Amino acid sequence: MNPINDDDLRELLPALRRFALWLARDAATADDLVQTCMEKALSRWASRRDGDLKAWLFSILYRQFIDDKRRAKRWGRLFDAFRRDDLAQEPSAEDTYAARSALGSFDQLSDDQRAVLLMVTVEGLSYEETAAALNLPLGTVMSRLSRARKAYRELTGNGSSTTALRRVK
Repeated sequence: MNPINDDDLRELLPALRRFALWLARDAATADDLVQTCMEKALSRWASRRDGDLKAWLFSILYRQFIDDKRRAKRWGRLFDAFRRDDLAQEPSAEDTYAARSALGSFDQLSDDQRAVLLMVTVEGLSYEETAAALNLPLGTVMSRLSRARKAYRELTGNGSSTTALRRVK
């Protein structure tokens, strides 16, 4: 095992930095690569075989560069997956406008109509359950629901206000 010679290491620093700069194409990343290379070299100095110090250091730096690139690619894919999920969950401007418009139309219904419509269509209660909850006759619930649906369609512009006549044979 060779003892650590600071002068040999210092002489190689400009060449290592130049090599790192060519690989990374970014000065800060190149400095990080050289620093990591030197840390690994010093920590593994005892396991170093006799041979060319320059080739050994360049090998460490190149391996570190490849590992960093692979790690960055892995993290990039992970972050991309999160970003796509975030974008997919965000409603579009059209969806937001449609939702606000629908809520505005719903707000224009009378309290009685809103209550019946909410219980039947949103909460999924049956007509009988709605009648019991509101303490109303079943027929009143059905007529209020029919009027609420008609008024909501007119307010949102979905559907005509008149019912089309069907020909019955």
